[in-house]
Amino acid sequence: MSDRIDLSNLPSFRQPRRSVFSARRFALMASVVAGLGAAVYGFSPSTSPADLFSTPAHAQVNNEVRKVERPVGFADVVERVKPSVISVKVNIKEKTASNDDGDDSSSPFQPGSPMERFFRRFGGPDGFPGAKGGRGGRVVQGQGSGFFISADGYAVTNNHVVDGADKVEVTTDDGKTYTAKVIGTDQRTDLALIKVEGSSNFPFAKLADAKPRIGDWVLAVGNPFGLGGTVTAGIVSASGRDIGNGPYDDFIQIDAPVNKGNSGGPAFDTNGEVMGVNTAIYSPSGGSVGIAFSIPASTVKSVVAQLKDKGSVSRGWIGVQIQPVTSDIADSLGMKKAEGALVAEPQANGPAAKAGIESGDVITAVNGEAVKDARELARTIGGMPPGATVKLNVLHKGQDKVVNMTLGQLPNTVEAKADNDNDSGKGASKGTDVPKLGMTVAPANSVAGAGKEGVVVTEVDPKSAAAERGFKEGDVILEVGGKSVATAGEVRDAITAARTDNKNSVLMRVKSGGQSRFVAVPLAKG
Repeated sequence: MSDRIDLSNLPSFRQPRRSVFSARRFALMASVVAGLGAAVYGFSPSTSPADLFSTPAHAQVNNEVRKVERPVGFADVVERVKPSVISVKVNIKEKTASNDDGDDSSSPFQPGSPMERFFRRFGGPDGFPGAKGGRGGRVVQGQGSGFFISADGYAVTNNHVVDGADKVEVTTDDGKTYTAKVIGTDQRTDLALIKVEGSSNFPFAKLADAKPRIGDWVLAVGNPFGLGGTVTAGIVSASGRDIGNGPYDDFIQIDAPVNKGNSGGPAFDTNGEVMGVNTAIYSPSGGSVGIAFSIPASTVKSVVAQLKDKGSVSRGWIGVQIQPVTSDIADSLGMKKAEGALVAEPQANGPAAKAGIESGDVITAVNGEAVKDARELARTIGGMPPGATVKLNVLHKGQDKVVNMTLGQLPNTVEAKADNDNDSGKGASKGTDVPKLGMTVAPANSVAGAGKEGVVVTEVDPKSAAAERGFKEGDVILEVGGKSVATAGEVRDAITAARTDNKNSVLMRVKSGGQSRFVAVPLAKG
């Protein structure tokens, strides 16, 4: 019998631990190994762990991973595109300086609108508010960003950066300063074209042809807080955003940090092409929180081409007030899908009115292309030149029809309508109750200032379906269920008819504040 050596007494020896867990782990590893390829079934004297992970199957997996790898940095792209980006500095005389009461008369946007709030926080130019000049300041200075689009000095920035400027200067990436001239601006898209004199060999950027995809990388280059030449990176977060700036809203949302001074600067893709122009941010604090909005390159191309050609933008116009088709409105009209643009009111003597389009019609296609919603119709028509002939598919009183018309030119200014309806409820009788809608109405011709058509809402139950749909005292109901109404009895009859037709809601045309709109009011059962 040979002598036995107790290995446990050696310093380097450790008793191996056996457990159910280690057995399971080994079984799991064996299953993974088996999945790597038929050439490997387990461990053998001729197959070491190192050999296992150099098998053809694993090499193929590594090759596939390498194919989808992304660059760890953007230095090469930035080195190419950064020289095309400029800092824009403007001087505006005292007439546009902020008043002591906080009213910033320099804002080009409607007071209280989302873009006006963006303007106050984000800038327009980006030195406002709090720009140099102080109380009764003689000269207000602001800063923004821009980029060259041609070697001869044409550059793009935001309208709100240069609007009202008496002097515009740009500083290039190499630190040189030039004087610039404003060629043209477009308030509706917040774009401006400027011309920089002093050279014919400026480095310039190309506007992208392809639409960015959600998730694509994006680089924002600009002049945040006057620092100049700053680059930030992120991804495209969303597209087709409507931020309440107007009917042509079609913004790209990005999460690359954008701050004051980035207005008018480019958002580049990884090919070094401009996918959009940074124009606004959403932020409770005024700084970047990862929500910024860029004007798409496709919009920039069409607007800049007209600004360069004639200094202004001409858009097609059909002369209708439109609104989205909601699911309730679609149901009340008997439509299968909530698509298209609902005509709230055609403008008198406009192209649409002359072609026979009426209130309550739904425009479903333009030149054979389906219209998704009201904003898409506005963008489609606005992108066509005045004088062009278009074919509209229209749903009229439940029947499809085709309307041909020649586009007019969108007026540069919109005449404000007097808001005569705000006090229309004054002096009105108590009115007659409309059962199960939670409001009372009276004939319009019996209420001073309400006009001769429709019925006036004289009282609204704050907990009613009418209140939920935005009805308020003084509104004038012109139509119910496609029929004109002049008395409370006609309103009740139209509602009864809708119930008889098993409608879940009834469509009403309402005039409020001089504007007409359609409202789908749900019908109570029973």
